[in-house]
Amino acid sequence: MRKVAIVFQSNNGHTAVLAEAVKRGVESNAGTEAILIPVSAAGEHAHVLDAAEAIIFGAPTFMGNVPAEFKQFMDSTASVWLKQGWRNKIAAGFTCSACWSGDKLNTLVQMAIFAAQHSMLWAPLGMMPGNCTSAGSQSDLNRVGGFLGAMAQANADQDADVAPPQADRDTAEHLGKQVADIVHRLTYGAR
Repeated sequence: MRKVAIVFQSNNGHTAVLAEAVKRGVESNAGTEAILIPVSAAGEHAHVLDAAEAIIFGAPTFMGNVPAEFKQFMDSTASVWLKQGWRNKIAAGFTCSACWSGDKLNTLVQMAIFAAQHSMLWAPLGMMPGNCTSAGSQSDLNRVGGFLGAMAQANADQDADVAPPQADRDTAEHLGKQVADIVHRLTYGAR
């Protein structure tokens, strides 16, 4: 059984909804288990992170970057970084903001640089953008148009039962499947 850890922060439930979708995507690949780890409990689950073949990072975009609690988690991994304990693990990321841009790309870039410092292998979303022509719609997968990871938009005044919309949830699920497929490909070879 291949293990994928999903470390996430969610302040109002939107990113947690995406984390659940990523988990579904990971587990759609037989022989892969996903473990959800709220960032506040990451220290207690260090052994899970160390044993996982992949770690997917998720956080809301706040003030153009990851929130302080997620940054504290990143900083707390300095001892893992020093011994390169996550070397060659697969990494990926997802984020959500209230604004359409919300500087989500900057959040994913910070996650990707963090992964690179740990000598991890970054997995992109692996999906063409949706909603970028007149034939597109808000229901398209990857409607926000990200490549580096899954990006979602959720109105700040909406509860997590309606936001982010289904298209963004499905895009996050695709990211989970993408990571699981890469883990299996690197573990078992091309099929």
